[in-house]
Amino acid sequence: MNSATVPEPCTAAALAVRRRTETALKRVHEAITRLRWEKAQVSVAAVARRADVSRSFLYDNPEARAAVTAAMTEAGERRGQMLVDQDNERETTWRERALNAEDALKADHTEMHAQRTRIGELLGQIRDLEAEWSEEAIRRITTENTTLKERVRQLTTDNRTLDERLEAARSNLRFQDRRVADLEARLTEPGPPT
Repeated sequence: MNSATVPEPCTAAALAVRRRTETALKRVHEAITRLRWEKAQVSVAAVARRADVSRSFLYDNPEARAAVTAAMTEAGERRGQMLVDQDNERETTWRERALNAEDALKADHTEMHAQRTRIGELLGQIRDLEAEWSEEAIRRITTENTTLKERVRQLTTDNRTLDERLEAARSNLRFQDRRVADLEARLTEPGPPT
């Protein structure tokens, strides 16, 4: 098989992701054009709905974010941009907290797995060599085993705490998403006549 004509699986996956991103960006630009043509208010929520993309895509993708920001600025929606920037900062903070909690949770899982493996090894050594060991060696292993079990209990408690923190961070992120949607909805409401 000629490797020049058949892409590697990783390359094919990357190309597929790039195509999906380019398609989504095209839909974003088309949505902005339609909103301008309809003289509708350009907002992150409106573009996301029209382009059938997530708001996080519009915030995370630099080209999409720039296109929405330019359209909003062009339409004179500086107030909306300020709110979006504030919400972006809040969302970034919550996202970072959630990611930090997930990282700590992964580290605890790894540590617990290592401790359980070590306990298993020690228990196996005790069973295999129990007849050959002295009383002092048995006491030392038993003490070490007890210490390791206590460490596993502590890691389990830490894991539970991190799970709760992660859930709280996700809940806060959902709240912030609803708040952003509410603020964007307020921006789209017509103001009192001047």
